[in-house]
Amino acid sequence: MKKIMLLGSGELGKEVIISAQRLGCEVIAVDRYENAPGMQVADKFEVINMLDHVELLNCIKKHNPDLIVPEIEAIRTEALLEIEKEGTTVIPTARAANLTMNRDKIRDLAKSIGLPTAKFQYAENINDFTKAVEEIGIPCVVKPVMSSSGKGQSTINEVSDIEKSWNYAIEGARGDRVRVIVEEFISFDYEITLLTVKQKTGPTVFCPPIGHFQERGDYQYSWQPQDMSKEAINQSQKIAKKITDELGGMGIFGVEFFIKDNKVIFSELSPRPHDTGMVTMKTQRLSEFDLHVRAFLQLPITQNMIDDNFNKGASHVVLADQEGKVHSYEGIEEALMDDNIDIRIFGKSNARKYRRMAVVLSPSLDKAKIAAKKIKVIVK
Repeated sequence: MKKIMLLGSGELGKEVIISAQRLGCEVIAVDRYENAPGMQVADKFEVINMLDHVELLNCIKKHNPDLIVPEIEAIRTEALLEIEKEGTTVIPTARAANLTMNRDKIRDLAKSIGLPTAKFQYAENINDFTKAVEEIGIPCVVKPVMSSSGKGQSTINEVSDIEKSWNYAIEGARGDRVRVIVEEFISFDYEITLLTVKQKTGPTVFCPPIGHFQERGDYQYSWQPQDMSKEAINQSQKIAKKITDELGGMGIFGVEFFIKDNKVIFSELSPRPHDTGMVTMKTQRLSEFDLHVRAFLQLPITQNMIDDNFNKGASHVVLADQEGKVHSYEGIEEALMDDNIDIRIFGKSNARKYRRMAVVLSPSLDKAKIAAKKIKVIVK
């Protein structure tokens, strides 16, 4: 079928590769380090600095893929804009990848099209940062404009946290932009990811809402479906369709919302499968990875999200608790003794404290939590 270049080859990219290969595609996995999870199953791989414009362009031209599928934010997206003009398809579009690479650009877009958002300001130095915190008010949330897995994110609860939060944001940033977002702290009732599948010719499809819990700015566990009122679901779908229509292209989008007093507030958007959506490997006949691949290959999406192809379920991460080279995993056999537990070991060679190493899938959140606690990452 198609030759696909995947830019970013972590655990989510690995599942995209498997879904694409099942449909006959050839996949080149690209990442900044060797033996990334996706490289272990890809047809070919390249290790490059994806933030280097020339290196990225040379890699693309070397393989001449039919489709370029970005799977992380840390990419020199100007190169994608350039290559798209030459006729190569970027998923969902080069513009979408460029806008969502940085949190400030996607927030500015959301605001410009009238979406409800938390109050926010930007800062590029400690003085402007301090002023932004004063104007937004304490407590507030701090995030680098570009990062992943919650790196650099913190909450300022008192004035003494300001300098520490600034330094943490800069240390956790990816890329070469020294810019931080200061965001109003919303005491939400719950937060969701609404997986939104945009097709080239077919209708936009929504998965049942996914509830999730975060710690240190990174997802720890998720469940599907999140119980919501019909009104809140309709609001979420309307907003998700509006912003994905604005971004265009085809593929799956992870659109995040805060829900407060039955009102929906736009939070963030990823133009790719979402980490909280790993639960769909348990709950849906077509996982978020299958849906993403079908959408960008322009194949029929036949899954009815409310029929018997959907089951309730939950996911829970397995984190490393120390740094080192991964030697083995303990507790897998014990965890699998519980009925209907599934485990996905990502295959990361190196561990560090709080790094996500695996995920447990179960019909029950309680069972997923119990099974995840049994699994330990052993490092040398």
